[in-house]
Amino acid sequence: MLYNYILLAQAQHAVPGFLIIPFLLLIGLIASGPIFFGHFWEHNYKKIAVTLGLTVLAYYLFVLGDVHMPAHTLAEYFTFAVLLSSLYIAAGGIYLNVNAKATPLINVALVAVGAVLANFIGTTGASLLLIRPFMRLNAHRLKPYQIVFFIFIVSNAGGLLTPLGDPPLFIGFIKGVPFFWTLQHLFIPWVISIILLCTLFYFVDSRNKGDEIVAHLDTPEPSTGKTEFSFTGRRNLFWLAIIIGAVFLDPNVIDALPHIYYDGNKFSYIREIIQLSAAFMCFRFSSKEALAGNQFNFHPILEVVFLFFGIFFTMMPALQLSAEIASSPAYANFITPNFLYWATGSLSGFLDNAPTYANFLSLAMAKFDLAQNNVEDVRQFAAGTSAAGMETLIQLEAISLAAVLFGAFTYIGNGPNFMVKAIAESAGVKMPSFFAYILRYSIPFLLPIFLLVWFLVVHLRLF
Repeated sequence: MLYNYILLAQAQHAVPGFLIIPFLLLIGLIASGPIFFGHFWEHNYKKIAVTLGLTVLAYYLFVLGDVHMPAHTLAEYFTFAVLLSSLYIAAGGIYLNVNAKATPLINVALVAVGAVLANFIGTTGASLLLIRPFMRLNAHRLKPYQIVFFIFIVSNAGGLLTPLGDPPLFIGFIKGVPFFWTLQHLFIPWVISIILLCTLFYFVDSRNKGDEIVAHLDTPEPSTGKTEFSFTGRRNLFWLAIIIGAVFLDPNVIDALPHIYYDGNKFSYIREIIQLSAAFMCFRFSSKEALAGNQFNFHPILEVVFLFFGIFFTMMPALQLSAEIASSPAYANFITPNFLYWATGSLSGFLDNAPTYANFLSLAMAKFDLAQNNVEDVRQFAAGTSAAGMETLIQLEAISLAAVLFGAFTYIGNGPNFMVKAIAESAGVKMPSFFAYILRYSIPFLLPIFLLVWFLVVHLRLF
């Protein structure tokens, strides 16, 4: 997706290195703003993110004379923002409550269910559907680490089995990777990752003996001794199904769909109109009881929409410069499964993992003279039936695993991460800062699992 127009833009104008400064500045502000100048950041993050994004956009349009990269970025951002907003609104009108005694085993069971559910309604859908019940269940012992493990398991690693699970995998599906390829080739890594994360969560949660009530949660009545479930907002399930089903309405797959044709690509708008319409119907006819029970408001989704506007547009130079380096003939021999795993993972943790996946898929295919805009080439690459043999299949496994798993490494690696954080903070949970999240949780808990998956699956090829 990205590689063709990255090369086209580079052929026209070289991207200056200083243009990554707005991206680094925005990431730095996201990390430090809530800690050092929280009041200022809370009231001005929208203006800052939009201003930085528009600054880079203006440079592309009026200095570089490049409309290709901005046009593709705008299309991707629009699809991203519409899907997340629609799922947020639909899930906000569904009130799930688990009346049970919160125990480490119950918590692990809930996030494990979320990991499975993520493959049917996406990590975003599963996260939004379960995060509020998860917090209510733990209202009398709710602590930040529980939200972090929820992000690790439900918002990221869980969605590894189907293209519906996580945006990077859906991009691969649209490009030609068979629907069941992920289930066939990534099932064992999924099992390893989920079991290890759930085990770690269980032992950490077992040490929670405190009584920390979050004032803003609509806490349930104390458990009667048996586990009971209550459910309000069934009508929203219909609209939720429409929103998820509309994901498949891609004009690059279904030729008859109306679209905007530009630069050799078909940009969708029917899909987004359907999703926004379903979201409006959700909100218009949602159960008032469900909305009140979830303390529904638009602040978390607005935070995601504005911040990711800045992220999407300021990261354009970062993606182009990394592609320029990696696609150089001098570096072609370095494009191995090991390199792709760690390079894709590193960027997926600090950039959005969907464009990172597309970028490295294109790079890997270009090494073997395969085109990512040719469905048959993508299928050969995924099946290992191209001239390069099984190496291409291993490379796709490395890219897919890294894009999904490393998306949990920071708050900005995957869209649901920041949304779950915002929902938790709006309920009164004091979430760790950007760097604290990495130092206290990602490095000690995630990094060893990343190393194990790499060693067993990518390096040794045991599975």
